[in-house]
Amino acid sequence: MIEKIKNTASFINEKVAFEPEVGIILGTGLGGLVNHIEIAHSLPYNEIPNFPISTVEGHAGRLIFGTLGGKRVVAMQGRFHYYEGYAPEQVVFPVRVMKMLGIKTLFVSNASGGINSSFRVGDLMVITDHINLIPNVLIGTNCPELGPRFPDMSEPYSKALEALATEVAAENGIKLQYGCYVGTTGPTFETPKEYGYFKAIGGDAVGMSTTPEVIAARHMGLPVFGISIITNAAFSGQKSTHEEVQQEGAKAEKRMTSLIMGMLKRM
Repeated sequence: MIEKIKNTASFINEKVAFEPEVGIILGTGLGGLVNHIEIAHSLPYNEIPNFPISTVEGHAGRLIFGTLGGKRVVAMQGRFHYYEGYAPEQVVFPVRVMKMLGIKTLFVSNASGGINSSFRVGDLMVITDHINLIPNVLIGTNCPELGPRFPDMSEPYSKALEALATEVAAENGIKLQYGCYVGTTGPTFETPKEYGYFKAIGGDAVGMSTTPEVIAARHMGLPVFGISIITNAAFSGQKSTHEEVQQEGAKAEKRMTSLIMGMLKRM
């Protein structure tokens, strides 16, 4: 796997000659943030050796290189999921590659269902911790070149970046929620009893992504900032659809973009 990662990073370096400082993963319906990037290069996933291909509606499937908030960024416009049939190491392959390309920080975003009854559809939740219910991406032979066999996870999401987000949000009148994200395999939305279980074990929001990428990032020593857009109120008992998730994500995207741009300017 390490040779594939290096080969892919070498291919990208030859194509774009661009060293990013920050990596950004954009979740379902959140790809519009790239409209604010001063794009220098764009690579479709299907042109990148060893890259998986996005199969989910709302995930454009491009790697974007450019400037955002005064920082050189590489943004994944669309991510990969375990439920698409990819092995965990394939899901996080782009994170590994971005690290090889030179990123020092990773931003992750997602659309999620609100478990906490104080949340409302459209809220932005800063992820302060997670509960991973997806097979752990580090199962198997460890590659010391990527990270230690038993990586520490006492701070999966950077407290310094969380504090910065709080400052930027206060200055720009952006309301934030804070909570624990539960990562599940999907692709089914959760049953009422499953929502009850996730709430009982400490979850505030639930989704089908993010935790594998964060585990891989922390394995490699990358600090992470995570944010969820609450696109459906799981606790309400109402039915959820993928279309609804995309629509609500798009509505809240402007506030998420303002927050991320403000943070990048201050980093």
